[in-house]
Amino acid sequence: MIDTVVIQPGTDTGEPSIAGVSWPAVTAGAVVSCALTLVLLAFGLGLGLSVVSPWTGAGVSATTFKIGTGLYLVVIAMLASSIGGYLAGRLRTRWVGVQTDEVYFRDTAHGFIAWAFASVLGAVLLASPASSLIGSAASGAANATAASQAGPMDGYVDTLFRSDSPAAQGAGSAQDSRGEMVRLFTSSFRNGSELKPADREYVSRVVAARTGLSQADAEKRVNEVVTQAKSDIDATRKATAQLAFWLTASLLIGAFCASLAATEGGGLRDGTWHRKAIR
Repeated sequence: MIDTVVIQPGTDTGEPSIAGVSWPAVTAGAVVSCALTLVLLAFGLGLGLSVVSPWTGAGVSATTFKIGTGLYLVVIAMLASSIGGYLAGRLRTRWVGVQTDEVYFRDTAHGFIAWAFASVLGAVLLASPASSLIGSAASGAANATAASQAGPMDGYVDTLFRSDSPAAQGAGSAQDSRGEMVRLFTSSFRNGSELKPADREYVSRVVAARTGLSQADAEKRVNEVVTQAKSDIDATRKATAQLAFWLTASLLIGAFCASLAATEGGGLRDGTWHRKAIR
């Protein structure tokens, strides 16, 4: 007599029915990490304002401030990501019937996902106020008059047109030539270049006519202002690049700390962390 055995698909595949990702634990770790980041950023802002000063020799140097800011960003990432990753690993659901290596990988993934969620959440929280400020500024600029608007090149144009007898200049012609100079400087430096020879000669003639300087002195002033503008733009570029590098380093270190802390939290959750450390 032959017995017929019917195998029903999906009855026992060897995999636990619990999902591999515990989203409540990931969300909790990410929210805590994001909150700690905001708290530490607020503290760092107050600390930074307390060590800088407009008086000469009263505060830290610009180089010290930039390096300190970068190191503080790394410390923030280490603390916030470690605590968030630890909570994501400690609070996750226990997996029954899963191999030890798989559990270790899942704990590491929980920390990494919590770090990624916190990074995206922090970017959204910081982008919303920035968008509101930009929108308000754009609205205010649209309602403002042309005389009250100020751009990044206005200070350099002020230096160009500085005169010993400003009262002798006509307001209408002064405003027209000022707007022309601002547009000329802005378009030139926006393209990553400087004033063309023809434009430089024209600017020198306008400066000589506006300030009463000789043509040689006007050309000298134009060269000094152009050099100062290029120096300031280059300093801003370098500072922005350094900040971007520090942010990248802090994010990468935060991802590593979150993943490592999650493995510790998961091991303590299952009571296997001591054996992992020994191994």
